[in-house]
Amino acid sequence: MTRLLLAFVVCCVGSLAVADVKVLPDGRAPADKRLGKLKDLNGYFPLEVPPTKEEWAKRADYVRKQVLVSQGLWPMPTKAALKPAVHGKVDRDDFTVERVYFESAPGFFVTGSLFRPKGLKGPFAGVLCPHGHWANGRFYDAGEPAVKQQIVVGAERFEVSGRYPLQARCVQLARMGCVVFHYDMLGNADSQQLSHTLVHRFGVDGKRRPEMEKADSWGLYSPQAELRLQSIMGLQTLNSIAALDFIQSLPDVDANRIGVTGASGGGTQTFMLSAIDPRVTVQFPAVMVSTAMQGGCTCENSSLLRVGTGNIELAGLFAPKPLGMVAADDWTKEIMTKGMPELNQLYTMLGAKDNVKATAYLHFPHNYNHPSRAVMYSWFKKHLKLEGKDPIVEQDFQPLSIAELTVFDDAHPKPPSGDDFERSLTKTLATDADQQIAALTPTDTNSLTKFRDVVGTGWKVLIGRELPASSSIEREKIKKEDRGNFFFFGDLLKLKKEQEELPIVFLHPKQWNKQVVVWVDESGKSGLFNSDGSPKYEIKTLLDNGFSVCSPDIFGTGELVPAGAATPFKNRRVGGDRQFAGYTYGYNHPLFAQRVHDILTLVSFVRGDDHGAQKVHVVGLGGAGLWAAAAKAIAGPAIDRAAIDTAGFRFASLTEFDDAQFLPGAVKYGDVAGLLSLSAGSEVWLSGEKELPKLTAACWKAADGPAPALFTGEAAAKGNDVAKWLSR
Repeated sequence: MTRLLLAFVVCCVGSLAVADVKVLPDGRAPADKRLGKLKDLNGYFPLEVPPTKEEWAKRADYVRKQVLVSQGLWPMPTKAALKPAVHGKVDRDDFTVERVYFESAPGFFVTGSLFRPKGLKGPFAGVLCPHGHWANGRFYDAGEPAVKQQIVVGAERFEVSGRYPLQARCVQLARMGCVVFHYDMLGNADSQQLSHTLVHRFGVDGKRRPEMEKADSWGLYSPQAELRLQSIMGLQTLNSIAALDFIQSLPDVDANRIGVTGASGGGTQTFMLSAIDPRVTVQFPAVMVSTAMQGGCTCENSSLLRVGTGNIELAGLFAPKPLGMVAADDWTKEIMTKGMPELNQLYTMLGAKDNVKATAYLHFPHNYNHPSRAVMYSWFKKHLKLEGKDPIVEQDFQPLSIAELTVFDDAHPKPPSGDDFERSLTKTLATDADQQIAALTPTDTNSLTKFRDVVGTGWKVLIGRELPASSSIEREKIKKEDRGNFFFFGDLLKLKKEQEELPIVFLHPKQWNKQVVVWVDESGKSGLFNSDGSPKYEIKTLLDNGFSVCSPDIFGTGELVPAGAATPFKNRRVGGDRQFAGYTYGYNHPLFAQRVHDILTLVSFVRGDDHGAQKVHVVGLGGAGLWAAAAKAIAGPAIDRAAIDTAGFRFASLTEFDDAQFLPGAVKYGDVAGLLSLSAGSEVWLSGEKELPKLTAACWKAADGPAPALFTGEAAAKGNDVAKWLSR
């Protein structure tokens, strides 16, 4: 009975001690937006216009890089030689049409129709027409009953142009003096190397494919693909860039007059290409740009793309160049009051207020009908400096049959397709990306700078946040206790702009050496303490040596766990049956990144605190090690020393999207070796590696800094060794 009573008392004391780590009173949780529902493509995506041109330039540069990273285009994949095949010319009275295909990546083809004017003198403006989500894409035929109804309601003028509206805009632009390339979106018309079901339906009725998720052989949508930022949308954007390469290569095209226009999913490709490729002169995305639904198809979503941004800003990256749009009775219907005021503000600030225009036809549903096309013709006439006078009246024409448009025939056989091709394509892209990163291995300070620009930018986008300004962080003091030779503080840090609140504890010695150790534990701030509430040995060692030690409840631990969430906490998912990572990570930071954010918040607060810390160090052991490594990579000199335990982990080993360590793109940018390399030249203690990875060692040699202190002892001794290393 005595032993049982003693055990009960010990358990109660231990429980009370652990409960004392809790900062907030019972019944109060942090007012942190991350504890709520995840954002999805149907959220609200406004544009916040910075107050100055300089701030916009900085913001636009970051978002543009975010787009490139999200598409797997940072750095740009090694371009295949286009080797265009142009054949099968169809001659009409005032225009011609040819069949075209060429490579955007080795063995991967862009297909489409090339419309050219007749009877006009070049060089001509070039126009790209990505088609969007119309049945059969470039071969679209609305049918006779539908077009008659369109004519009755005023949506179309002629039966032919109304029945074949995609051809209609190409024909009219050719008649106006443009060379027009109308190219297939993946899975449509002649672009069948990846099937329509795979490209456009995976997130609705598709399921994960175990046979396409092997460590050395994988398909799209798999964890292996996401870790390398390989996506359908990225491939489509790569095709759009190749289409621009092609049209600019034509001798009769004026490379300084390039327009892009498409509707719906074609509108998405319009503003995506225009955002990242400076060769575009004027764009006209129809019925797509809005603060509401951002694009429902898997071909319009990718991990990282719209985290912290949205289609209004993505379209606005084109400023101050001419941006024209139309809206309909769909998700774009509020453009005139939500989106256009901000775009007008942006263009006015940049001195180009007449270069942005939106026209709303709210009596029509989702479309690219004659009234909408007419607005585009006028916009392109003005900004591509085309001949003729307004209003431009679209004329009737003789449509081309599917037989006349089809690219492949006996003389031009179809390229390979199916699962084997899909695996070979992802392998080809991965090999190229690996070779590009390997080629950046630095040998001196100049090449180290280049490495940091490419790989460092990639990791900055993956993490998605810089070190916040200390002035943006508020501290709510909640607890203070005298615990002998140190004080215990329990506080709440508030990052108001991000709507985040971070419970933290400070253990502050009464004899302080002006140095602070941010100790990050995968269990949260309770990881500083023994079960009896006393500091662990390594923490006590630091306190005895005059260090102040602080620790946060990183998101998903301690007081920062969503109500009802399972433990240990994992990444949550958007949509019940949507087994596509882009629907989640395209709008929300991964858990790994959110935990790095919390470290950055605490580091910034300590740096700016009026107590005047002279040095700030970060320690992350076990599962927290790579969070500390990422924080050091982002914070740079704001962290003086970093103790990092990789625990032998590699991102490439992950097989589940919801794993707490899952981070899209991590493998593309060198995996753990690439991440560690970004701290080259700093004082680092490193555990979990038998030796420095080759890339990491090369970066440290190029930085000519102190070699990392490599710990290879027993795991139980890690904490003690870190304390000794910091206290030396």
